[in-house]
Amino acid sequence: SAVPAGGGNVSGAGCFPGDVMGALIAAGSGALAVTGVILLLTGLRHRVQPSPAGEPLSARLANRWRMITPRGRIWIGASLTAGVVTGISTGWLAALVLIPAVLLGVPYLLSEPANPEVDKLAALDRWLRFLGPSIATGKSIRDAIITTRSQVPKALTRPVARVVARLDLGWTTSDALIAMADELKSADADGVLAALAIASSRGGVGARPMLAALAENTQMRLRALREIASERAKPRAVVRQVVVITLAILAGVWLLSPGYFAPYTTPIGQLLALLLVGLYVGALLMLRRRTLPKPGARFLRGGN
Repeated sequence: SAVPAGGGNVSGAGCFPGDVMGALIAAGSGALAVTGVILLLTGLRHRVQPSPAGEPLSARLANRWRMITPRGRIWIGASLTAGVVTGISTGWLAALVLIPAVLLGVPYLLSEPANPEVDKLAALDRWLRFLGPSIATGKSIRDAIITTRSQVPKALTRPVARVVARLDLGWTTSDALIAMADELKSADADGVLAALAIASSRGGVGARPMLAALAENTQMRLRALREIASERAKPRAVVRQVVVITLAILAGVWLLSPGYFAPYTTPIGQLLALLLVGLYVGALLMLRRRTLPKPGARFLRGGN
């Protein structure tokens, strides 16, 4: 039988040389890294609120930390501790990042986001219902605001307190309400406060029917916003189920067949694990950003 020149093995003729496989692995890793960075930047660039001018980074971080509840702080500490303990005890250094990312990032990304537009409109609706009976007794809008300042919802306590302080300083009711609209930064709040400002500038003429119509319109708008929020929550519920199933399958495979994850214990494998988790978290971040309601365009601007 003829032997191929150079003594090569015929069965290995279709195999890739080692340098080619290494190049493919490097190219794939680079592509995953670039894709993860693009996804993260795409998700983070939308609706990023500018930081207050001149405020240092340490002050912003301290403010964010104070906003976290004690239970949340305990959970953050436990997650970081779990990552450090797992990384040191097993030698799998990727756990230093992956475990906190999973325990902290995934629940946050799948949780129901706050809806400030609905909260502000609901507070304004309750405030209007306090103003109505006060105006019905013959009080002006200015006097009704001052009289009911202790009954306003919690979300409006500080804005209404500022309105009362401005009225005490000699501001007109219209200017004080427009300044309140600038503080709330909400298109729906602009509509409510603009109507109150116009009624106050007319001396309170027609204030009672105006408040009744305004309360009814606010209720209709509030119901619409809540229906929209309910529809936006459906994709998050589906993704939440998919994530739970995925994590359960991974946990089952790790318990029944630990050798399946052996390649991820190598340095390259740990890097790939970080990249894959980064892509997954980036996709969840994009989903969360897309399901957040976009704030409406404001039309009421103060000159202050």
